[in-house]
Amino acid sequence: MGGEAHSPWGEYLPAIISFLLLLGGIALDEYVQPAFWKGWIRLLWYGIAYLPVGWPVLKEAAETIGKGEFFTEFFLMSLATIGAFAIGQYPEGVAVMMFYAVGELFQTAAVRRAKGNIKALLDVHPDQATVLRDGRAAVVKPETVQVGETIRVRPGERASLDGVLLSVQGSFDTAALTGESKPRTLAADETVLAGMISLDSVVEIRVTKLFGESSIARILDLVQNATARKAPTELFICKFAKVYTPIVVLLAVLLVLVPYFIVQDYTFRTWLYRALIFLVISCPCALVISIPLGYFGGIGAASHNGILFKGSNFLDLMAKVNTVVIDKTGTLTQGVFKVQKVENTCIEKKELLRLAAALEQHSTHPVGKALIAHAGDLQISWQNAVVIDVQEIAGHGLNGTVDGRAVLVGNTKLLQQSGIAYPSELDAEVDTIAAVAVGGQYAGYVTIADEIKPDAKQTVAGLHRAGVRELVILSGDKDAVVQKVVAVLGIERVFGDLLPEGKVKQVEALQREDPTRTVAFMGDGINDAPVLAAADIGIAMGALGSDVAIETADVVIQTDEPSKVATAIAVSRATRRVVWQNIGLAFGVKLVVLNLGAGGLATMWEAVFADVGVALLAILNAVRVQRMRF
Repeated sequence: MGGEAHSPWGEYLPAIISFLLLLGGIALDEYVQPAFWKGWIRLLWYGIAYLPVGWPVLKEAAETIGKGEFFTEFFLMSLATIGAFAIGQYPEGVAVMMFYAVGELFQTAAVRRAKGNIKALLDVHPDQATVLRDGRAAVVKPETVQVGETIRVRPGERASLDGVLLSVQGSFDTAALTGESKPRTLAADETVLAGMISLDSVVEIRVTKLFGESSIARILDLVQNATARKAPTELFICKFAKVYTPIVVLLAVLLVLVPYFIVQDYTFRTWLYRALIFLVISCPCALVISIPLGYFGGIGAASHNGILFKGSNFLDLMAKVNTVVIDKTGTLTQGVFKVQKVENTCIEKKELLRLAAALEQHSTHPVGKALIAHAGDLQISWQNAVVIDVQEIAGHGLNGTVDGRAVLVGNTKLLQQSGIAYPSELDAEVDTIAAVAVGGQYAGYVTIADEIKPDAKQTVAGLHRAGVRELVILSGDKDAVVQKVVAVLGIERVFGDLLPEGKVKQVEALQREDPTRTVAFMGDGINDAPVLAAADIGIAMGALGSDVAIETADVVIQTDEPSKVATAIAVSRATRRVVWQNIGLAFGVKLVVLNLGAGGLATMWEAVFADVGVALLAILNAVRVQRMRF
């Protein structure tokens, strides 16, 4: 029987019992009117009708008072309904408490629905892993698997930890992580993330992160704690309710006492009834329930679309965004560079590529990955090279010693900084250049090109439709490369040749230029941590595997689609509209019915609508956010 308390029937049973007893009592009052139906028998009937819904509220009121919190919605409801019984208004007392209980049940159902999208994300972690140890497959808890061990994932199973694919190839369903239904095919040595489902083959994965350190574990933690970071509106309502409720109680007391001195035919019972109506109407539950629920629904709707907000405060801030600053590489472009040509001078092309690839293995930059991939395509072996004294110069490149030779790989700024002469034709090259110097002498260069993402144009159009008045591109690439991209996308304001600190200065300059600007920065979350932090709101793109992005950004887009930022703005603005609609509805109806109640023109039934009815309407309105299509 214990499990029934958690079933829908168990939850609604007290309200159903109270409702049936209330209907029976009203029928006896208005229609049957038997001789025995008076005095303590009538009181007992309505008392029994009251207890199923009233006892939990009375208990909660007593507990909160015990904690020093007197003026809560539980206290108001208890005071109003007990007062109604005290003046003989038994049906009204039962009705107020019953409808309040029904409102609480609707709130619970709405929160349960709002948690649905988030719960789907929380369910992506399997509770077991198949690990290969001593030539045998053992099923263990993922928490016990160590970095470097190999796990096996069968078709239909989820990867339980982050790692790299050891199998030649694997096809994975990433919908739980990215919201995308299209399967992703990965090759050997590519990253597999916990939560991905193997579709058609048994694959083996070498673990690179412990269970608790995996990217999805950190994201789940973000989602679970997102509601802890309150929006300004939410914080205001909480503070408002703490001040508003005692004022309401004081006004109710004055409504009983003051008329004694100014009304000729003063009747205590009449003014007490009006005061009780006043208490019921003024209960702030419509605001206290619906506004957090609206934000919770917004966070749920965003997560369903592959967008993670770190708190409802960022939902509020995203709704105000009017300027979007975009990092080019990895955000508007694929960030997957391919070598276009190799030019050499004093050494062979293969040797130039071998030395460059050996040095670039210590870089996470897309240019370095392109060099290594190209060397691999040409079957150039660089893995056995002895590389020491590697130094990365931010925004310039790398230098170090490879097999006893000083090697430098980077842009022309690095050559200039190192005092190495190079042909002027390099400055005229449009594509990205990785210049190579060996032994202090210029040895050649490699040109690398990136591709614009398929939804880049859609991103620009979507942001303009969302009311973003200005788009700005910042890039560390040379200005000619950036101009080539913006000419296709139609973005006018662009800054190239920027170091990471240069991007920060540009964002700060934009903020100083116009105080009304709310600046969002979109970046790949790896090299853009400083500017992500500097912007009013930082958005990490395609950064599911980036620890830096998850730590620094305020919003994490789980796919590589920049167009999702327009969706994030749409979700946040829809959430804000719903929240303010609820505030307007609650205050508007309550003010009207409060005046009617104080003037004796409203009964307890109108009070029930002004409180519970408005709360239900506000809850239903808040739930709309989750049903909207973005």
